[in-house]
Amino acid sequence: MMSDAVKLTFDGPIAIVSYDRPEKHNAADDAMDRRLFEILAELHERPGLRAVIWRGEGKSFSSGRDTSQLGVRTEDISDFEFIERGHRGTRLLLTLPAPILVALKGWVIGGSLERALLCDLRIAGESAKLRLPELAHGVLPDSGGTARLFQMAGHGLAADLALTGRVMTAEEALRHGVVSRVVPDERLDETALEMARAIAEAPELTVKLFLRTLRRLANPLVERSLAEESVAQSLVFASEDYRELKAARAEGREPRYRGR
Repeated sequence: MMSDAVKLTFDGPIAIVSYDRPEKHNAADDAMDRRLFEILAELHERPGLRAVIWRGEGKSFSSGRDTSQLGVRTEDISDFEFIERGHRGTRLLLTLPAPILVALKGWVIGGSLERALLCDLRIAGESAKLRLPELAHGVLPDSGGTARLFQMAGHGLAADLALTGRVMTAEEALRHGVVSRVVPDERLDETALEMARAIAEAPELTVKLFLRTLRRLANPLVERSLAEESVAQSLVFASEDYRELKAARAEGREPRYRGR
């Protein structure tokens, strides 16, 4: 079944994709992912599309993967197949025929941050708090965000955020070029719409050719990273260390890792 927690509306030639699970800070489950990918596929075929805004209802853009579903498979498929299927959906962000602008606020965590990084523009409300906490859950960032962070801010910031899981504020994200603007939360949606309308008013062919140039520069590294992440995450799910982490948490004890 598809989720009703991802909405699609339009403002003329501008598509607005909204997460609508505010009671969970828009934490994404399998149904939400399926609906998001369905919407992105629809937008690939929509004539006259000039810009896309991706936003969240409530206090946060998205707190990432619903942690109750980490490592859970609802279908009889392998870890590798599950990850690769998610990557096929994520790649739709790289090929959408109009610029994607993401409006970030509150929690922006894990895979939701990574997918936002793959879009063309990011603006942040002052409340935005960005995190990559995957390693603390025994898994890897696996949606291309490592490559994009590396491109934007270098090895050091990508390593810091992923290895420590710390929070990056909106102002720090602006300093590193991870977002291009920071505005008060109450002006975030208004600013995103203003930016999207400015894009929509520019000549359509010129915008498409600029996007083609920009994405040909940026996306090859992301594609290589996704290929590496599929294999690495599959190995993690099958590892003794990952089983030990889950067992230790269930038993309320310190884990004993063996590096295998």
